[in-house]
Amino acid sequence: MADAIADTRRLYTKPQNLNDAYGPPSNFLEIDVSNPETVGVGRGRYTTYEVRLKTNLPIFKLKESCVRRRYSDFEWLRAELERESKVVVPPLPGKALFRQLPFRGDDGIFDDSFIEERRQGLEQFLNKTRKPKEDLVAGHPLAQNERCLHMFLQDEFVDKNYTPSKIRQA
Repeated sequence: MADAIADTRRLYTKPQNLNDAYGPPSNFLEIDVSNPETVGVGRGRYTTYEVRLKTNLPIFKLKESCVRRRYSDFEWLRAELERESKVVVPPLPGKALFRQLPFRGDDGIFDDSFIEERRQGLEQFLNKTRKPKEDLVAGHPLAQNERCLHMFLQDEFVDKNYTPSKIRQA
């Protein structure tokens, strides 16, 4: 063993040009949850969030899309992914039942700080899991094959009576 010499030569790497350094990444998937809007009055009042997608992944039919979703749509997506895919789906931000009680001193679930906190939680749900080395929900290859994810991210309306199926890459 004393005769073994450590090989300290560098691996050959291709020199990086400006396009490699500053061009678009080879595969990317960006999802932002933003611009919350509260609509309706009384018991019919609810908040929607803008879900904006940018990608160059070939499995998505649109490379850019923007849809509005309610919290209940996120609940539906989570339930569908848990049922149809083999992905460990992280939890959504809580339902905030105490904020829905009457006679509170604030706007409850329509309070600006709560809406912003929920928006951040919904964005984190789509983009991250609790363990930093695990795949994200929308970025997970198994989740990307689910029709429910494509419908949630790219269709104007979510058809909750759809027939579950896999998306095939073109």
